[in-house]
Amino acid sequence: MTKPKPKKKQKLLLMQTIGNLLMLLPILLLLYIYYPLIFIYIDPPKIKESPQNGIFIEIPKIHAQAPIIENVNPWIESEYQKELQKGVAHAEGTSKVASTSGTIFLFAHSSDLPWRITRQNSAFYKLGDLKKNDKIYLIKNGKRHTYSVTDKKTVWPNEINYLKNTKKTQLILQTDRKSTR
Repeated sequence: MTKPKPKKKQKLLLMQTIGNLLMLLPILLLLYIYYPLIFIYIDPPKIKESPQNGIFIEIPKIHAQAPIIENVNPWIESEYQKELQKGVAHAEGTSKVASTSGTIFLFAHSSDLPWRITRQNSAFYKLGDLKKNDKIYLIKNGKRHTYSVTDKKTVWPNEINYLKNTKKTQLILQTDRKSTR
């Protein structure tokens, strides 16, 4: 039996290295894409102490906490998309956050692609996990206002009937369909 020549041995080693890298690359890519999704369930983000200044939403069951951006126009996509990167949007024309009467309407991303879940504001990713009587807190300048889930609906974007009764004292949270179960 003859020994491989040094050039053939180097070429074989190079081909093995390239082959190993080609097998490792898809694994690393899958980890990059799905790690944020897996991480949300394995080690959910911890709720931080409620800030004393500003307006925030806190939903302990789904480990969500985010700032609320007030008076965002829900009809102009370029405006609300920019604000949703910063936090949960409060729809202009609805009751002020933490008011004691009228409808407060808040909306946020649940994310469209797995790798964006923790890399953009996706506060409502697990909104579909909420059940009746789960608590939701709105914090305004350190004062906590408590709300409870009373109903959960899946609606089309053009279904706005539930928003017409703005005299009713209620908090409505909305996200895209991807997160509901």
